[in-house]
Amino acid sequence: MADIADVTTAENPVGDPADVRSQPVKVKWYRSVFYNATILGLCSFAAPGLWGAMNSLGAGGSQSPYLVNTGNALTFCLMVISCWLTSAIVRYIGIKGALFIGTIGYAPYSAGLYLNNRYGVEWLVIVGAAFCGISAGVFWASEAAIAIAYPEPRNRGRIVAYWLTWTKIGQILGGAVNLGLNADRNQAGKVSYTVYIIFIALQSTGTLVALLINRPSHVQRSDGTPVQLTIFDKPWQEIKATTRTFFTKKFLFIILWIGQGVYSEAVFFTYNALWFSVRARALGSFLSGIVAVICGNLLGLWLDQHHISPKKRSRRAFAVIMTLQGAWWLWLTINVTQYQRTQPTFDWSDPGFGRAFAVFVFLVSGFQLNYNFSYFIIGQISSSPQETIRLSALLRGTESAWQAVSYGLNAVPIMAAVGGPYINFGLWGVSLLPAWLVIKNFGVKHDKTDIESHTEGPIESGKEQGSD
Repeated sequence: MADIADVTTAENPVGDPADVRSQPVKVKWYRSVFYNATILGLCSFAAPGLWGAMNSLGAGGSQSPYLVNTGNALTFCLMVISCWLTSAIVRYIGIKGALFIGTIGYAPYSAGLYLNNRYGVEWLVIVGAAFCGISAGVFWASEAAIAIAYPEPRNRGRIVAYWLTWTKIGQILGGAVNLGLNADRNQAGKVSYTVYIIFIALQSTGTLVALLINRPSHVQRSDGTPVQLTIFDKPWQEIKATTRTFFTKKFLFIILWIGQGVYSEAVFFTYNALWFSVRARALGSFLSGIVAVICGNLLGLWLDQHHISPKKRSRRAFAVIMTLQGAWWLWLTINVTQYQRTQPTFDWSDPGFGRAFAVFVFLVSGFQLNYNFSYFIIGQISSSPQETIRLSALLRGTESAWQAVSYGLNAVPIMAAVGGPYINFGLWGVSLLPAWLVIKNFGVKHDKTDIESHTEGPIESGKEQGSD
């Protein structure tokens, strides 16, 4: 069983980073970090990527967002539980097994949307959402742990951005397919059921692709260092350790920040469903995915500029992301307040379309930026390979909890129309200070986070903590 789970029994699992340094090696392509990032990306494309593609069409492509938002709320409620249990699951079946199991529930969710779209069947939307929630929590937590732990620390930002690009490719493809099928539909309504058949077929491939990922012990980094992604404790001990990690100051202080980033998904997808024609929704799904990919990769490139101190990289990224988010939420708040009174349906040929449409594209990009930066934060605050798995599970579980609340509230018409943007704008404001109390310690002397990354760039002394 230990071989399956990649569990070791070292007496000193953490140790000094210098203990695991090796000389550069000739890497086999099918053991490389890039290969594994590509396989992980293909899994993310087939599973959450196509899930996001359907939701980016607005309410899973349905004419009314309320049933789909209810199903999504159930999905994320169950994901909170399955995320929390992931580190214990990894103890027995390994990170590869967890990734495989995590892909199983997405196709039933799409099948529910298909039957609802074509025949008006509602029960499978809820049942499919439940299947999705049980498996997706394991998938989310395991993919996050792989994305953080497999790359060399100096390349982590770019590899994470590359992996997340595949998730958005699902949205881009979904938008392109739907745009091609509905380009002549300039009124409100639901998308063609043919879209769902394509998505179900693609999502079914994710389970097979997951089998191609390497176990941590088989991954070959270019610098020769081994990947450390192990669980040593028994399941109940691991669950208790995960719970203790949740209540540490470094995690509690970023909970509101995580919330302001992911609560937005239900908000802007519902906004897309309520105020735009079918073909405009498809265009939004397509274009916003492209812009999000560009923004996410630019952020990853910046976070890997190791000639710049971690302190400057983290602080400047945080400042830019949060400033842009604040401006976009103000913009959306003004829009929905007006639209609640006028009840428009925008097509791309209508006056006012640009103002209504652009903020949707920007908010999808902001979601991608927050996602990318959250993995950087977890990499910085993690102090051991075991804690990386726990923090990844907690990150995805916390995201799921916020999204359960968001989708649940957006199933209520008044919250879908105006309440969601108002709440998200407020979350943005209250998250700034506690998140800053964590970010300001990155790269400061005596900071003990991210045990693999202490030598990445110049460390600045604590007396300069308030500068920059």
